Amino acid sequence: MKLMVASDIHGSAYWCRRLLEAFDREGADRLLLLGDILYHGPRNDLPEEYAPMEVAAMLNARAGMVFGVRGNCDAEIDQMVLQFPMMADYSLLFAGQHAVFATHGHVWNKEHLPPLRSGDVLLHGHTHVPAWEETAEGIFYLNPGSVSIPKENTPHGYLLLEEKTWSWKRVDGEEYHRLTLA
Repeated sequence: MKLMVASDIHGSAYWCRRLLEAFDREGADRLLLLGDILYHGPRNDLPEEYAPMEVAAMLNARAGMVFGVRGNCDAEIDQMVLQFPMMADYSLLFAGQHAVFATHGHVWNKEHLPPLRSGDVLLHGHTHVPAWEETAEGIFYLNPGSVSIPKENTPHGYLLLEEKTWSWKRVDGEEYHRLTLA
């Protein structure tokens, strides 16, 4: 199964459209959204083509393939317009022998680790900066960055997971980092 992981759309119809084009091009089976789907939040400028209801319609059209976790800018009212689950604080997945704790990052993060063990993966967005690091505890911290409002001169991008290989890609499909976990 090919899983696409993205975070921080923040209501941008333009970048959501580009993400879904990449989803189709990649032939991904599922899309995991790591929060901050519809609202831009008070600390962010309005993203390009800010249109939360248009984003909801695009994602709802693929509701059987999409699931998510709640970000710090998401609220119960968002779930009322989205036809896929996105209000859980985390989702626990498995990639081979590795547990993958998928969350937004505003509660569970490198400074406040969830109950994981060496070799497991903490996957979160929130920072808008892509990351691939191993913590002192042997936990892999992975972050796709932001689809719509990347920070620190990082690309608009997403992650792909195939088997044990994680690929960081720009929205145009260009891979810029790869990590294979044993």
